[in-house]
Amino acid sequence: MESVNLSSTPVDYIPILIQLGVAVGFGVLTIIGTHLIGPKVRTENKLGAFESGVEVVGNARQPFSIKYFLVAILFVIFDVEVIFMYPWAVNFREFGVEGLIEMFIFMGLLLLGFIYVIKKRALDWD
Repeated sequence: MESVNLSSTPVDYIPILIQLGVAVGFGVLTIIGTHLIGPKVRTENKLGAFESGVEVVGNARQPFSIKYFLVAILFVIFDVEVIFMYPWAVNFREFGVEGLIEMFIFMGLLLLGFIYVIKKRALDWD
């Protein structure tokens, strides 16, 4: 049986350093290039506030409903659910009945959370 040498030398890190240098160089050159090559006309229209093609009305710092944040957090929670389900589905046969029971528990807790969200009317946009 052959022995495998798992030690690394500084030479092994050269490709990583090259890739890091290329990435940083590309970012810096792109930023400098756009300032040197890009148009330099400054008009009142270009310097004014612009929001999705609509004229800005009112103060940008006005409070808005917490429901936007709640929906974002719920999206993250259900997205994490999918992240947990994919590896489970790939290794389903290896987990056997125990893995199936654990997934049922996980999905049941997730369903309870979803029912709670619906009962609290968190997804209603009144």
